[in-house]
Amino acid sequence: MGVDAPILYHRTYPLSSRLTYLYIPSTLFSVIEYLSKKGYSRTEAMLRMESANTDREGRPLIQRAEDLGGDKYFKAFELARGWIEENLDIYKPELKRILYPLFIYSYLNLLADCYKNESQKFFNAYKDLFIRTHESDLRVLNTLSLPEHVNSNNIAQVYRTNKYRVTLSPQAYYNLLQFLEAKDREGGTIVLSILQHHCNIRTAERGGASGSSLSLIGAALGQGLKDEDVLAEDEGIPGHNPGSANMTDSSSTVLVRLRLGHLPMDPDLASDVQNELQDLDAKNPPGEGQNTLVQEFETHIKREQSDDTPSREDMPLPPYTARDVAMEVQKVRENRDRFKIEGKTGGTGPGLSVVMFTWHNTYDSINCLDFSEDNLFAAAGTSESYIRVWSLEGRALQSILPQAADTTPLSSSRRLIGHSGPIYAVSFSPSAKNEDPDPIWPSTAPRYLVSCSADKTVRLWSLDTWTNLVIYKGHDDPVWDVTWCPFGYYFLTGSHDKTARLWSTDHISFLRMFAGHDQDVDTVCFHPNSVYVFTGSSDKTVRMWSIQTGSTVRLFTGHTGNLTSIACSPDGKTLASAADDGFIILWDLASGRRLKVMRGHSKGGIWSLSWSVESSVLVSGGADGTVRVWDVAVGNEASGPQGKVIAEGGAGTKIDGGATGAQGGSAAGGTAGVANANAGGGGKKKGKEVVVTPDQISAFPTKKSPIYKVKFTRKNLVVAGGAYLP
Repeated sequence: MGVDAPILYHRTYPLSSRLTYLYIPSTLFSVIEYLSKKGYSRTEAMLRMESANTDREGRPLIQRAEDLGGDKYFKAFELARGWIEENLDIYKPELKRILYPLFIYSYLNLLADCYKNESQKFFNAYKDLFIRTHESDLRVLNTLSLPEHVNSNNIAQVYRTNKYRVTLSPQAYYNLLQFLEAKDREGGTIVLSILQHHCNIRTAERGGASGSSLSLIGAALGQGLKDEDVLAEDEGIPGHNPGSANMTDSSSTVLVRLRLGHLPMDPDLASDVQNELQDLDAKNPPGEGQNTLVQEFETHIKREQSDDTPSREDMPLPPYTARDVAMEVQKVRENRDRFKIEGKTGGTGPGLSVVMFTWHNTYDSINCLDFSEDNLFAAAGTSESYIRVWSLEGRALQSILPQAADTTPLSSSRRLIGHSGPIYAVSFSPSAKNEDPDPIWPSTAPRYLVSCSADKTVRLWSLDTWTNLVIYKGHDDPVWDVTWCPFGYYFLTGSHDKTARLWSTDHISFLRMFAGHDQDVDTVCFHPNSVYVFTGSSDKTVRMWSIQTGSTVRLFTGHTGNLTSIACSPDGKTLASAADDGFIILWDLASGRRLKVMRGHSKGGIWSLSWSVESSVLVSGGADGTVRVWDVAVGNEASGPQGKVIAEGGAGTKIDGGATGAQGGSAAGGTAGVANANAGGGGKKKGKEVVVTPDQISAFPTKKSPIYKVKFTRKNLVVAGGAYLP
């Protein structure tokens, strides 16, 4: 055969491969004749079809993008959009996800090819389709007008140098390919080119069991959510919005946009609460300069109304009761009368005090502590397999059972027996303190206590009868931690079997399993809106999970020690995590970024964290026998020296209570007292040096009492508990 101008032989592969173009050095007629003689009829037919779009020398008539001008992107986008709108409803939600990358890359290509007017026209024509989910990126990209801007703008380069990931079901994927190939002259080739060069399209079956399955998207849409409000968990550019916790370009995890606002209150419940508050305002008018309870409540309701507020369907709760009304009323009263902490002031911070409860003669048998939210009870779990509950006011703990059935003599403490292994965590159900109890109102005291043990079980205890109500079985190994949902009804556990599990009081089996950690789940907590949960593990990571899907929505890496405590701020925006190496890390939940690292505790574990009501101050306590107060404002860590070196060891200032129970003491401390708080045993022995970062506001040392629990009350008072271990 003679050698003539090459022709373009086009073979279409799946988009996971590449569109391959082979140049055959032959005249078109000779090639077709050769294929015919050899019997390659299918190849001959394909070559004849494609040759219809070539010139006399065999070159494609439309080979260069600029030959079509800027209007080709309008044509291609309208082609894809129209076909998707006419598609079956079952495929529409997922197919619509290709429109955003098609829009962005068409716009950037227009700019790069110097189509200034066409690019702005294109952007303005379709931007409203994506403004809800990509507002920040579109605001930046709208300022571009020249090819030089595309090369210098950070957001544009993120898109140009990375592939946008989209997940489709196999059926939708192949239907899309067939349509675009059939409409190659009407714009299908342009769409295919963008998807090939700028997108990473993956296929996933529509299975109902998988937490990341596309059926979950359909379920969410069935709840009334809009398509644009339901972002796939693996959609987008790795490390870029909607937000990845691991912000590296090589990350393979792209995570959902979070809804971090408060869970809206039931409208009927809100109405009943407001009526009760009006009655209280009439009976007890507010003091001068003080809001009425109704005003305080309305302010609280307005704070709940935000763009990132989840729906009540995201966290199903049982119908509210009269007790729920009383609880909400007491919360409003406590919030209005709280000690307000706005943050670090004058370099010394707020004048916080700590009430310390110290348990004596425990012989190192106490493993865990918890205080009820009404500040009336404390519970301790022991290595001897029993739980002991104390009245912090020294009152007798009575049972509603008849005396004949309950022969326990009245005492200010009760022993709960049932577990067959050491108790590792206890947690009181939500409660509120009623300062002037009305006999008409139901009690707002805690009704239940939940505990977990080395015997692999979780137990629910009644604080009315002081008996075991339910034994929850499901974990395969010892259960390390348990905590209540802020609204009650649900609770969360973490175990040596590397899983966390969600339970409810009216189901004997767990509702959701959260699996993904490589080692033990040592500590767990809820987000304030209860739509998300957090787990800290011995694999040195913290994960944030969606209650709805059971999948990870954030992964926080950076700790060098095993996680020992985690706590989410009341405003739902920041997570604090602590490890056994003495470091506390603050994380921004929306972006998944680390905000700052705080250090002051020595090694041995930070066992408890708690946030102030305003989310402006954090307190911590741990094995080194100190309670420390931290300023969480970002930037304050750089306002002074990088940290001061102090000696690690026992402290010389005593704040322990004298006897078991309510003998508490408090001490005020500022930055000047930090060194004293860590001075070794009254100067007798110098310990290992520890760096204290400047964001520590104050430190409260005990003599020899490891801190098992620290807790901010709703009035911003700090309560701490520990066991004296000489």
